[in-house]
Amino acid sequence: MKQILAATLAATLAAMIATPSLAANNFSFNLVRSSTQATCAPNAAARVTIAPTPPKETMHVEVWGLPANTALDLFITQVPKAPFGMSWYQGDLQTDANGRAVGDFEGRFNIETFIVAPGAAPAPVVHAGDAATNPVMAPLHTFHVGIWFNSPTDAARAGCPTTVTPFNGTHNAGVQVLNSSNFPDLSGPLRRVQ
Repeated sequence: MKQILAATLAATLAAMIATPSLAANNFSFNLVRSSTQATCAPNAAARVTIAPTPPKETMHVEVWGLPANTALDLFITQVPKAPFGMSWYQGDLQTDANGRAVGDFEGRFNIETFIVAPGAAPAPVVHAGDAATNPVMAPLHTFHVGIWFNSPTDAARAGCPTTVTPFNGTHNAGVQVLNSSNFPDLSGPLRRVQ
């Protein structure tokens, strides 16, 4: 019985590998260190893969070269570096004992990724500094990816400045550690995903 199950499993795996899939349409790119300071996360790196999984995309993020057990925040941004432009909070990553983190996020991560505000409306003020209303704006594309330390303390452990930024759920994150500035400001990597 075990031999039959093993043979069936092997045949199934072989068929799956041989079958063309959407993997051929995946788009992968590297993120680069945000800081030019030699002491700030000198070994930090990341690889992002966008996979079409209709009717959405899956963003697979792998980060390495950071301190162990470090919380990170992933954002989609208008431009990769300050002033960042319009940005939205995508999710969290957490490094393991080896300073590596892996995360999968589902949503729209392609040429159609945008923010729009056809009119002003009241917004809930949950944290200090939250806007009470939105700015009116035409559709604006957000094609860049950035990763921030979740706290200034985590940034300090990586040799980075302890500047407080609003890039986490409670608006008291550390500095950006990785971004997609290896792509032009107006042509971020998500623009290449059809």
